[in-house]
Amino acid sequence: MDRREFTASLVAGGCAGMCVDLTLFPLDTIKTRLQSQQGFYKAGGFRGIYAGLPSAAIGSFPNAAVFFVTYESTKSLFSGYSATNLAPITHMLAASLGEIVACLIRVPTEVVKQRTQASPSLNTYRVLLNTLQEEGFRGLYRGYGSTVLREAVWWMRQGGRLDSWQAAVCGALAGGVAAFVTTPLDVAKTWIMLAKTGTSTASGNIPTVLYEVWRSRGIPGLFAGSIPRVTFISMGGFIFLGAYEKVRRMLL
Repeated sequence: MDRREFTASLVAGGCAGMCVDLTLFPLDTIKTRLQSQQGFYKAGGFRGIYAGLPSAAIGSFPNAAVFFVTYESTKSLFSGYSATNLAPITHMLAASLGEIVACLIRVPTEVVKQRTQASPSLNTYRVLLNTLQEEGFRGLYRGYGSTVLREAVWWMRQGGRLDSWQAAVCGALAGGVAAFVTTPLDVAKTWIMLAKTGTSTASGNIPTVLYEVWRSRGIPGLFAGSIPRVTFISMGGFIFLGAYEKVRRMLL
């Protein structure tokens, strides 16, 4: 990938990601509160629907930009395999690496954002300070594994160079299906990030947390927040991929 392509991926990915995160933020807040252990109304209900927005705004551009730069760089590195049967594996590898790197930025902002969403009486700065004081820097990366697993699935289904409208439609359809299927992982991530320090849930063992959710809330608990999640990612996929392809082509 030459310098011009690198810059195009950086700007296009960042702009598209920020547009999605800020536009659809209320849906994300509702989803978090539906999934929280304390219940929707105790977590704030429909009050303070933009709680945690600063964290999302700060992390959105660099998170999206880092993902797409890593994704495009990896695809470029293995471009010789794009016309072979190894092409799907190349795209899966690129998406996986992109998520692993992007989550280094995404997880800390997600931890602060979700804790603020579930405690609307606190602001983003106070939640950040509380997390650092109680858990240290490591606390900002609680739920890293579940976040990577959750995010990697959607991008593994993307491939090929598409027109903007094709990318948008594919993003909406594939994203909606993947969002519903991976909702249990998203619930586990939310429980891990919101759990009190020192509890078994806070340890981040995904199978254990999933079992805990199922035992206490059954199948509906595993799919809590699936409707706003599917709506967010379907609409977000439409906006994100469409905007990304359009902006990137304008810059190239």
